[in-house]
Amino acid sequence: MSRFALIKAVLGPIMRLMFRPQVEGAEHIPGDGPVILAGNHLTFIDSMILPLVCDRQVFFIGKDEYVTGKGFKGRLMAWFFTGVGMIPVDRDGGRGGVAALMTGRRVLEEGRVFGIYPEGTRSPDGRLYRGRTGIARLTLMTGAPVVPFAMIGTDKLQPGGAGLPRPGKVTVRFGEAMEFSRYEGMDRDRYVLRAVTDSVMAEVMRLSGQEYVDMYASKAKEAA
Repeated sequence: MSRFALIKAVLGPIMRLMFRPQVEGAEHIPGDGPVILAGNHLTFIDSMILPLVCDRQVFFIGKDEYVTGKGFKGRLMAWFFTGVGMIPVDRDGGRGGVAALMTGRRVLEEGRVFGIYPEGTRSPDGRLYRGRTGIARLTLMTGAPVVPFAMIGTDKLQPGGAGLPRPGKVTVRFGEAMEFSRYEGMDRDRYVLRAVTDSVMAEVMRLSGQEYVDMYASKAKEAA
């Protein structure tokens, strides 16, 4: 049994008891081949719930600090996150974005599932913010379809993304797969990248019901 299967078998029932996830539209995730899952990001536990509600293992980029902690808690977090599919990347500095993009491309070229939060960071106030165009570059470079998804209610269980989450009910809603083969070979056209990204974010907004803000979440946090 793989570590992912073990984690899912052991922690899956506990997570379902705590968060009672209602999953809608899971049939939109292809059973094989590369696929990008792109959704909103409300709080820390989003990255714990998403891998456990998908039949296929979801690989995603995470801060390297999640796997470099000390003591028992640090080792437990590293064991969990790398087991469910997190790939640690140092995203600070000028090369962080390139490293994340190349990692996602490698995962997709291996025919796997790659999860991404196009906003680039957690929403500071529960609204949906402008998407970064890395999602568009990935789908255009690899030809992988994009399945949009929405986390609903996780911010109520873990406000601010800090501290232990409280029990409650969450919904994970997946939309129909989106494909952008008509833009093949245009992964360096910034207007195409913005149009593809905005179309994905429009679907995420429809699924989540969030208010949309046409600015980057990181800028909103800096201005707060």
